Amino acid sequence: MMSRGATRGARVMIRAVGPRYFWMGPTGTSGVVAAAEEAATAGGRKLIIGAPGYERKMVFGFVSGGGDARSLAGLVRFNTGMRARKASTVALNNEEEREEEKVGKEEEAATEKVVASYWGVQPRKVTKGDGTQWRWTCFRPWETYKSDTRIDLTKHHVPATLMDKMAYWTVKALRWPTDIFFQRRYGCRAMMLETVAAVPGMVGGMLLHCKSLRKFEHSGGWIKALLEEAENERMHLMTFMEVSQPRWYERALVFAVQGVFFNAYFLAYIISPKLAHRIVGYLEEEAIHSYTEFLKELDKGNIENVPAPAIAMDYWQLPAGSTLRDVVMVVRADEAHHRDVNHFASDIHYQGRELREAPAPIGYH
Repeated sequence: MMSRGATRGARVMIRAVGPRYFWMGPTGTSGVVAAAEEAATAGGRKLIIGAPGYERKMVFGFVSGGGDARSLAGLVRFNTGMRARKASTVALNNEEEREEEKVGKEEEAATEKVVASYWGVQPRKVTKGDGTQWRWTCFRPWETYKSDTRIDLTKHHVPATLMDKMAYWTVKALRWPTDIFFQRRYGCRAMMLETVAAVPGMVGGMLLHCKSLRKFEHSGGWIKALLEEAENERMHLMTFMEVSQPRWYERALVFAVQGVFFNAYFLAYIISPKLAHRIVGYLEEEAIHSYTEFLKELDKGNIENVPAPAIAMDYWQLPAGSTLRDVVMVVRADEAHHRDVNHFASDIHYQGRELREAPAPIGYH
């Protein structure tokens, strides 16, 4: 027979852990009580197991023979609504999580709104000429233009001085590995070309900017002209990204080439700006040649003449129904304008003058 102390201890323990481990049989509490009575009457120890299909249904009732079955049964507490409460608890938790997520999103939105209104920097609402909303944030309607495709594409600066010949053959040497690597994949070739072509304008503009600050003098508009060139070349890249996606090794090649070319051109511009601009002039001549070959492949049908990307339609103000061929035409015209600007800049230096002494061709498209 269980002592009163043991009975009291068992009652406290079962009340604490009962709802987790004891189950309610299909017949209610009476089924377990009967099992307990049976165990007490048998005078041995018996493990009462929960019904199949229930979770954590094991009921343990170690009893000693000779005990009071009714007392033992009274020690066991059963959670008759355990499964129902368990399901309702899960539903309540899910509801609380959804509510917390909703509140978090509202607080985040409110925070963003407060920051924006505090600094007073609100996005400007821009519309097209027809009243529809402008979709691009990288350029605005007043930065778009119609490219002059009538520009002379055959103009060439014949290298006369030693420095001109150095620039010319440097560019020719750079073209050789490019032809081997890309062969006739002109879409990828154009993309790779633009990742390099967008560097000189940025480097030149940056160095002229620093020079203007050091010498307390104007740049003659050349800072803006060179940065405008760099931005235009970057827009070429953004356009061709809509037509052809680079492979992983081509992306890795961009990292390597850009790193080498940026530093090399940076040093070249510091040492001799006239050499640096002459190199870019010859690079643009090669770009014109590459885009001419691109057009030939399009005309032969070797490259699909897909519709022009939306970004190109808006940036160059192309008419409805324009195709990839029209895009290549305007890009080639841009390269011809960049050729003229850089050869012109180099000529200014060859004449022993500073760029600021000649008005920059801002907006020369």
